[in-house]
Amino acid sequence: MRLRINRKTGLALARGLAAAACVSAAASGAPAAQTAPGGAGCGDWSAYRSFIARFMQADGRVIDFSTPTRQTTSEAQSYAMFFALVANDRASFDKLLGWTRSNLAANQFDAQKMRLPAWQWGKRPDGSFGVLDPNSASDSDLWIAYDLLEAGRLWHDPAYTQLGRSLAARIAADEVVTLPGLGPMLLPGSQGFRDGSVTRLNPSYLPLPLLRGLAHEAPDGPWGKLADTAYQFVRTVSPQGFAPDWAAWQNGRFVVDPKNGDVGSYDAIRVYLWAGLTAPADPLAKSWLGALGGMRAKVAQNGFPPEKVSSTTGASSGEGPLSYWGALAPYFKALGDERGLGLARSRLAALETEVPGRDPVYYDRVLGLFGTGFIDGRYRFDEAGRLVPAWRNACD
Repeated sequence: MRLRINRKTGLALARGLAAAACVSAAASGAPAAQTAPGGAGCGDWSAYRSFIARFMQADGRVIDFSTPTRQTTSEAQSYAMFFALVANDRASFDKLLGWTRSNLAANQFDAQKMRLPAWQWGKRPDGSFGVLDPNSASDSDLWIAYDLLEAGRLWHDPAYTQLGRSLAARIAADEVVTLPGLGPMLLPGSQGFRDGSVTRLNPSYLPLPLLRGLAHEAPDGPWGKLADTAYQFVRTVSPQGFAPDWAAWQNGRFVVDPKNGDVGSYDAIRVYLWAGLTAPADPLAKSWLGALGGMRAKVAQNGFPPEKVSSTTGASSGEGPLSYWGALAPYFKALGDERGLGLARSRLAALETEVPGRDPVYYDRVLGLFGTGFIDGRYRFDEAGRLVPAWRNACD
């Protein structure tokens, strides 16, 4: 069921994928990425090629090798689809989409019949492979819908657009609820997050650029209003400038999550990333960044991000891993914090070096691609949430 790609085979595969991207771009009418001396984000994206070679099977399945189940998540598929779009690699995009459709959505993933993908797939106790948890993950669903909508626009293929709109409508129907006194809010999944008067929520599931993009492409959905309620959510649950991993809504107000408490760690680090990726012209960009100032102050004080922090008191512990620096690089850039950005760049340089006997860490590589891709100019989002990849402008 799984093929671990060695370094020699991986390099060959990467070269093939790079060539396939050029062929795919030509077939779609999109300009191929070019190497140009004037663009830092142009030319070969070696970190992306390395990620594909290390983590994606030939059939389009992304594997987290650090897990006992060799799991694949809808998150991994959605992020890889985004990176393929940024890299103008339509061949890999289609493989990722095809595997997701077949294995996470049981082939019920078309404009007429849309099923939310299962969030977790991998090795079962009996040794077989398949869905481990059929529940959906709404952040991944948002990313897949966004990826499809942007693929349709950038590659001029209405089939992607139709699929993206169908998925967006399914998300709105199954994963968006109206909280009395607040408005629309995204549940973390279609099942299991509402218990009596308590609704559990995840701040990292609400990237503002994606909400803007969906509002632009699917204006009849809840996305514009959801952007406003998402900001109220993040601002309210981050009183010390630190986002928690989880929070809850109860009796008309946001409260500390009854299950995980007020800790902010591996989920919450993405809240700073999404804020940093938001277009400066977005009307919520400045205030959203301002609500998350605690992390900037903590890094300035200690020289590193804390692994865990209390969102209610600001007390922190530990040192965040490499993935945190990937998430924080766009945040520092958006804030104009040159020292913080310099620290992030120096730490992220480790992603370019392979350590013998040590496998690359999935989360480090994923957040590293988001962070370095952005600060190196390979992509950005405009105020309408549209993706602006470097290849779109032919890198000249």
